Amino acid sequence: MRIRLSLAVIFAMVVLVTALFIGPEPINPLHIKGIDKEILLSIRLPRVLVSVLMGMGLGASGAVLQGVLRNPLADPYILGLSSGAALMAVVGIISGLTFWGAFTVPLLAFIGALTTGVFVGAMGWKRGGFWPDRLLLAGVGLGFLFSAILMLIMTLSSDEGLRRATLWIFGDLSMTDWAFIPYGTIFILAGLLLSLSRAKALNALILGDELSHSLGFSPRRERLILFISIGLMTSASVSLGGMVGFIGLLIPHIGRFIIGPDSRGLIPLSALGGGVLLCIADLIGRSIIAPVELPAGIITAIIGAPYFLYLLRRRDILGT
Repeated sequence: MRIRLSLAVIFAMVVLVTALFIGPEPINPLHIKGIDKEILLSIRLPRVLVSVLMGMGLGASGAVLQGVLRNPLADPYILGLSSGAALMAVVGIISGLTFWGAFTVPLLAFIGALTTGVFVGAMGWKRGGFWPDRLLLAGVGLGFLFSAILMLIMTLSSDEGLRRATLWIFGDLSMTDWAFIPYGTIFILAGLLLSLSRAKALNALILGDELSHSLGFSPRRERLILFISIGLMTSASVSLGGMVGFIGLLIPHIGRFIIGPDSRGLIPLSALGGGVLLCIADLIGRSIIAPVELPAGIITAIIGAPYFLYLLRRRDILGT
């Protein structure tokens, strides 16, 4: 497992370096001119780092959530966090709020996602613990509600901010800034480390509550900790660049085929894989029909949907 993880790290580094120098205007790493240096440090580097952070948070969240809910089709967005984040972000964009400068929209999105997480957690809590089915249904219900309100706001709006809001919803990374990176790093790494610290407990939860309890783990306590880690990673990821689908759903399955279901290796590999996939998607989106940029969320859907259907057919991930 360590060898495969090491190879995954090497591959990820190659992709990141490639994304820095390849694009609408390729940069020669052996001869960086003044304007190239400005593009590299002010535009591409923060954009690549944000895409990696977002992908890491979504990939790891998907691996954890699929274990907590014991559902191979679970996705971080199924808890409704993305809908809450999108609603707050679009309100900020369309109303032109700038009380925190460029950081206003990410901050509103983060508040929306965390608030939604609290509501979902409260509705999923019963008899002193989280019930997976209640969490799932609460997330789906709130997601539909927030999506309906979001569509109503966008339908009634005729402001110039409508286009920007639409791009943000589909995962537009063109507005990334160095100011976003420290906050994103703190919350995503905090959630990742928290989930890694409970990887053994997650392995036990996947096998069932009774076996988990017999191994010395409290299923209720472990679900609470893991739900907090999912909330931190997903909220920060969505607030950084919008809604990017399929990463949290697809990457954990690929990780299981590579190293197996052990969460101690699956979580870090899913984080790496998510970062790589989103970085590649963003590179394709800003290069394929330059100077027009496609949101990364559209690219991940185009890549992820057919491959997921292939996995569904070939690997029988539903176990039926």
